Amino acid sequence: MSEAANNIIRRDPPAIAAERETLNGFLDYHRATILKKVQGVDEEKGKRPSMPPSTLNLVGLVKHLAVNEIWWFQDRFAGLNPQGLPDADNDPEADFRVEPGETLAGLIAYYNEACEASRRIVASASLDDLSAATGRDGTKFTLRWIILHMIEETARHNGHADLLREGIDGVTGE
Repeated sequence: MSEAANNIIRRDPPAIAAERETLNGFLDYHRATILKKVQGVDEEKGKRPSMPPSTLNLVGLVKHLAVNEIWWFQDRFAGLNPQGLPDADNDPEADFRVEPGETLAGLIAYYNEACEASRRIVASASLDDLSAATGRDGTKFTLRWIILHMIEETARHNGHADLLREGIDGVTGE
């Protein structure tokens, strides 16, 4: 595991703060939580599903969350058209699947880079700004909506990570 993953700092979201700081605080809390969930996991066990018949695994969750950071902030909101994202429209499991050569350390770095890019995008925009891209129905999203969605997405997968990690080696945590 990378040095950065071993020094994860997870701060509680602020109890009293402006909206932007509160939203960023909750999202960063959940971003750090997924990294804590995979900290110290055996690489090969982290790639195997620990709750069959589901194929979901811890390492794949990190990849999925990285792809979602890129998709929502860089692609949908900022319209940057990032290259190399898995084609989840034609293969719904593509962004969860750990491909040969992908490692936990590499996917943690990918996730951290995606989160940093997201933070820069959020810092440069208003919460009321609309996305460059639209949803399937043609509706644009506010940055506020995207941040809230990513809080929900990341928190939900943290719950999955709890169960997967416990199934691997009994490690539990908040």
